[in-house]
Amino acid sequence: MSDNKFSHLDKKTGLPAMVDVGEKAQTQRLAIASCRVVLGKEILQQLTEGTELMTKKGPVFQTAIIAGTMGAKRTAELIPLCHPLGMDDCKVTVDVLNESEVIVRCSTKVTGKTGVEMEALTGVSVAALTIYDMCKAMSNDIVIQDIKLEEKKGGKRDFKR
Repeated sequence: MSDNKFSHLDKKTGLPAMVDVGEKAQTQRLAIASCRVVLGKEILQQLTEGTELMTKKGPVFQTAIIAGTMGAKRTAELIPLCHPLGMDDCKVTVDVLNESEVIVRCSTKVTGKTGVEMEALTGVSVAALTIYDMCKAMSNDIVIQDIKLEEKKGGKRDFKR
């Protein structure tokens, strides 16, 4: 009925469907995603003045790292039609980019039949949202920008931005 090229639409009915990965070979797969969080000079200065990177809600970057890891692990519960994955590794980092911005990165790995791009993108998004949540009492002018896949390896084709 449908001659679409969208992988998550059934070829006969055109309705949403999970991709059947049963016949695919297991390979080592990696994905790295990133985003920028524009906090502003005042907030970033307050966060980096001490060694704790702390707000009234607690340690901002450390909490964001844990939240991003948790988000990556729960991607299949959040994004329809994603396969649940037993990830081999997930690392989230938060680094000061300049006087007003931080960069958040999430790296995910799995040996499996499907990629981990959505897990990396979800992880970086949840980490950035956590930074926003923990700093919003200081300003609602925080901006999350440029959520993107930086790199993926394994599967049909590799990608590097």
